[in-house]
Amino acid sequence: MLISPLKLISISLILGSALIVGGCGANNVSVTPNALNSRYNDEQPAISGDGRWLAMVSNRYGRREILLFDLQQRSFVDLPGLNRDGAIADSPSISRTGRYLVYLSSIQGRPDIFLYDRATRQNRLITQGYRSWLRNPRISPDGRYIAFETARRGQWDIEIIDLGPTIELDQPDGVINPPQ
Repeated sequence: MLISPLKLISISLILGSALIVGGCGANNVSVTPNALNSRYNDEQPAISGDGRWLAMVSNRYGRREILLFDLQQRSFVDLPGLNRDGAIADSPSISRTGRYLVYLSSIQGRPDIFLYDRATRQNRLITQGYRSWLRNPRISPDGRYIAFETARRGQWDIEIIDLGPTIELDQPDGVINPPQ
């Protein structure tokens, strides 16, 4: 099936089935900032491994920031401490159950990778003192590893950061973390 490039179709995965939540034309675009599809610029979607959470970059609140949408409840989730004034947020990635978000943030032009833990509401700078350009961070489903592109050697290469065996892994309910 071919989709016309002029037709905008947004699809969300809910409980393993596809649900069309938007279509073409101006009549079905919400003017409220609480709807998934709205008049605001939303981009760079990342979905959690369990299919419940959708992270994105949006300008809904007058600045470019990372938002998290609960696809089951059909509402945005508060992320205290994640988005900072004057910072540009970009390239979100989300772990299996949505506990961890990894993203790029730039205050003075050079991006750094941050890890946000929704359980503790803590934001952690991962690439402090890193002296190279970075892009496209991706977190592993369990939250232990972060892969990203770096220009450290004058070309784009892939690096992986191991957050170590002490990080609490993002596991589905009922799964016990294996011994390290």
